[in-house]
Amino acid sequence: MTETKRRLNLNVGLNTTGYLPHAWKYRSGTRHDINDPAYYRRLSELAHRGRFDAVFFSDHPALLTDPHSRPFHTIDPLILAASLTAQVPDIGVVATISSTYNSPYNLARRTQSIDIVSGGRLIVNVVSSFNPNVAANFGNDPLPPRSERYARATEFLDVAKKLWASWDPRREGDVPEDQFWDASSAHSIDHDGTYFHVRGPLNVPRGPQGHPVIAQAGASEGGIDLAARHGEIIYCNILSRPAGRAFGRKVRDRAVSFGRDPSGIRIVPGLVVILGETREEALRKHELFSGTGSEDGLIARFIRENGLDPATFDPDAVLDAERFVPDQNRQWAVGMGLGLSELLAHETLTARQVVRRSEGHHRLLLGTPEEVADGIIDLWQDGTVDGYTLQPPRAPDDIVEFVEKVVPILQDRGVYPREYDGRTIRDRYGLPYPV
Repeated sequence: MTETKRRLNLNVGLNTTGYLPHAWKYRSGTRHDINDPAYYRRLSELAHRGRFDAVFFSDHPALLTDPHSRPFHTIDPLILAASLTAQVPDIGVVATISSTYNSPYNLARRTQSIDIVSGGRLIVNVVSSFNPNVAANFGNDPLPPRSERYARATEFLDVAKKLWASWDPRREGDVPEDQFWDASSAHSIDHDGTYFHVRGPLNVPRGPQGHPVIAQAGASEGGIDLAARHGEIIYCNILSRPAGRAFGRKVRDRAVSFGRDPSGIRIVPGLVVILGETREEALRKHELFSGTGSEDGLIARFIRENGLDPATFDPDAVLDAERFVPDQNRQWAVGMGLGLSELLAHETLTARQVVRRSEGHHRLLLGTPEEVADGIIDLWQDGTVDGYTLQPPRAPDDIVEFVEKVVPILQDRGVYPREYDGRTIRDRYGLPYPV
């Protein structure tokens, strides 16, 4: 497969026991896996066998203590990235970090270092923290308002990019024999902004990708701005073709308004896959893994989560999109909640239909391996999306099923590689190198 031919990009989420909080009861392994480095190496080796471009670790620096669920975030993703890229060849790592509770210099130094030692396999997913419990772990100050968090995140990445480029040995001229290096290849950045004052330069040189690939997840207006200014891989919630096209157009148009070439943006939303020998088997597994037990249970959860009246709600009545638009000023993440209202804005659906279209706020594909492969190719083929981040309900079980049953179909259809191509993650995604 040539580098110029467009191909499907796939990442896979590896957080603890899998994506769905109630599916841990039906996985293989023990509860101690989630803090075992060897477990994450086995998952990464499995992802490598499936030729995934990268393994994805979300992060939330606060412990979720519901004893009926599982802690979803434990070992620091950057530490895992350093460990896994040293042990597993080829595959990239998406490591999530908070711009709200990090400093640009430390973040730039750690990520550039990992990108160098991994040979250009790091993707940094920069997010704005939205949970007051996270804020409480970093001091007495309350969580900043959304507008301030995104303004800080934008400046955070402005500074990081300056630092990543501040020492470039390729700019060296002829170095005299009595000198170790040409110090003019490094320069201070002298950033004096609203949130950060950083002199520089970084004491780590420019990496093999120029700088790590930047991922971003957010669909509020602040999130769209951040994605348009800095995001290269956009992790998002897309449930249908019209909604996906509208989202991609919005991000790329916003990028143009900021003077950025939108060809350097890839849309890679989340995807939950539940396989069965038949669609009926997949439907029953969905009910089991979701923790709801039945289709009626799925509908009851929908009613509860959306604050509806169970006594009067009709699950077979057409839903009004306006009823489900999340408040842009709410504390919790807006982007995941937007998926449902955007789906309903473009399609006429009932609650009974909607509960089979989304799980964990991501697109849900249910059915046989052939049906799932069809669904994956469908939105990719016309450019609505550039790929997906698979979020397996159970790890490792659902990753094994996907690698053994779906990946060969995608390869046979010529949309997915049989071997790794490209020197870096940028090559694999067809992303430009920073100037």
